[in-house]
Amino acid sequence: MVERLSRPSTVDYRGNGTRPAPIFSASEVERRHAGVRGILAAENIDAALFTSYHNICYLTGFLYCYFGRRYGLVLDQDNATTVTSAIDGGQPWRRSHCDNVSYTDWDKRNYFTAVRKLSKKAKRIGIEFDHVSLDFRQQLADAMPGVELVDIAASSMQLRMIKSKEEIAHITEMARIADLGGAACVEAIGVGVAEHEVALASTGAMVREIARTWPDAELMDTWTWFQSGINTDGAHNPVTSRRIESGDILSLNCFPMVGGYYVALERTLFAETASDTHLKYWEINCHVHDEGKKLLVPGNRCSDIAKELNEVYAHHDLLRYRTFGYGHSFGVLCHYYGREAGLELREDCDTVLEPGMVISMEPMIMVPEGRKGAGGYREHDILVITETGNTNITQFPYGPAHNIIRGKKKP
Repeated sequence: MVERLSRPSTVDYRGNGTRPAPIFSASEVERRHAGVRGILAAENIDAALFTSYHNICYLTGFLYCYFGRRYGLVLDQDNATTVTSAIDGGQPWRRSHCDNVSYTDWDKRNYFTAVRKLSKKAKRIGIEFDHVSLDFRQQLADAMPGVELVDIAASSMQLRMIKSKEEIAHITEMARIADLGGAACVEAIGVGVAEHEVALASTGAMVREIARTWPDAELMDTWTWFQSGINTDGAHNPVTSRRIESGDILSLNCFPMVGGYYVALERTLFAETASDTHLKYWEINCHVHDEGKKLLVPGNRCSDIAKELNEVYAHHDLLRYRTFGYGHSFGVLCHYYGREAGLELREDCDTVLEPGMVISMEPMIMVPEGRKGAGGYREHDILVITETGNTNITQFPYGPAHNIIRGKKKP
């Protein structure tokens, strides 16, 4: 009988290759760690176990690929260590600013074994209540008996809402790339062209520019939603193979992703021509967009901004067509992870704008199919809140004077 081989619960892939140039400096990451450590000290928490895409990426530079496996970052007053699956090899170590331990997957307890070793002296551990499932929380409790699990999701989100100079510079450069994606979209638009062909042209242009600008970056998650006709009724409707028709309302949505950071450019366009009713609604929405940007200044409250813009729509009897809030925070987020929910331009968010916040203005109305002027209208700029007002880092033009696209008819 062959003796069963002994297999370890963790393996060490540190040093497998060299670390490429990171997106952010070591001092920037240390600033972020210091912020978390301040929370731990203030709340008498011994260590934090972060499990979300956004917080692990924000605090280490590593963006994990879930694929049904667990990931984590254990951070205390002295150390920061990612806990990653052995399937990833040395990539988590190469892409992070901190230490790493890789767990093997031949025993379901191995992840918890690694976490327990890294936090063995902790009596109070902070976790993200808005990210962990009930099942996972119970597994943590079983693996670490006697340890109190407390919530740090909201306090860590507050740290992410105020951007550093490095973050603002990074987001600004990405906004430039989003504008390039928008230009590629416009160039590809034509009657008879399928939505996916326009989206591919935009995404390809952005990825190539990202590779040129950040030659050591991972190229992942950049995408484009290009919607036409009925598909414009939802802000997040996926790309289809529908072909553009003359007179179609169009929606351009470009999303470059670099280092887990999300940037967006969104514009309403029309193919060749727009009806008088379409033009009327489009111009009203652009007016709301202009008025909204004026309100993005320090001291203004998110809920008050939303209510004031509601009045503009109501004046034109269009408030019933508004579909979501007027804007949101930017940073580490994507369409499948992350959100700084404390900074959204909605009636139920009372956050006061502060310098260093980065927020969008993106009013949208959706006129249902079958009515004159049917379709979704949305303009989207990104603004940095400054000491005295704001800086708009989106440069792509909007409105009827610029975005009625009279391209060539395509097969």
